[in-house]
Amino acid sequence: MKILMIGAHQDDNEFQGGGLAHRLTKMGHEVRFLSMCNGCGGHHIMGPKETSKRRAGESAAVAKLLGIRYDVWDIDDCTLVADLETRRKLIRYIREFAPDLVISHRPNDYHADHRAAGQLVQDASYILTIRNECPDAPAMHKMPVIMYYEDKFTNPPFRPDVVISVDDEIETKLQIANLNVSQVYEWLAYEDDEVVPEGEAERFEWLKGMNITGDTTDEEVVAATRGYSVRFAKTAARFREELIQRYGEERGKKVRYAEGYEVCEYGGAMTGEVKEVLESL
Repeated sequence: MKILMIGAHQDDNEFQGGGLAHRLTKMGHEVRFLSMCNGCGGHHIMGPKETSKRRAGESAAVAKLLGIRYDVWDIDDCTLVADLETRRKLIRYIREFAPDLVISHRPNDYHADHRAAGQLVQDASYILTIRNECPDAPAMHKMPVIMYYEDKFTNPPFRPDVVISVDDEIETKLQIANLNVSQVYEWLAYEDDEVVPEGEAERFEWLKGMNITGDTTDEEVVAATRGYSVRFAKTAARFREELIQRYGEERGKKVRYAEGYEVCEYGGAMTGEVKEVLESL
């Protein structure tokens, strides 16, 4: 199976879907990340060119860790728009890879780039099968299944169709965050007015934040305000009933970390191999 994860920025795919990506890769499926923007805006000290170069190196390290291909388009941060030229660029890109499953942002989001990425995926969806549009790229015979990453926006609210445990991938997800040095330890820490410890071990403990164990309650996770362990645990706390429904009460109550996805109605039907693989996770 081929899986394409499309984020507006570097770190969108890995933070939202890194657990699923790594599990699928280990199962022998082919996963590809696409960042539509080049990362030039994500720093408070470095200029655009230096920031893009730095982030490209971090994304390459993530790709090596996950065993995937990671493409980054040369579109500046904060300038992505759902125009015809970019739609056609995306149509050609998706057709070339011919994925069975595409995952991206919902088109309602706080960031204009996220909204544009989600809109572009929606706009491209049906056209992927139309031969006379972008005829230089052979049309797909059927649309891929399309899903959205989890978000917390409420109009309309995110409604998960697939919630999977990533307890066995939490160390990988934390390492992904650790590799995004310019974001996690510099830019985002600056935005949140936080002081990052200098030592490597101390810095990683700061990144993790709260020490989540089997005795940690959902209420404690929900009340916690920082750390990537908390960030990845909040999904399990938020969708506890869905996890119980999926895995049964005994296992579902024990899941500490999860990822949630909503099916986009503009994609292909959730049938065949995609359904079987996702249900097996």
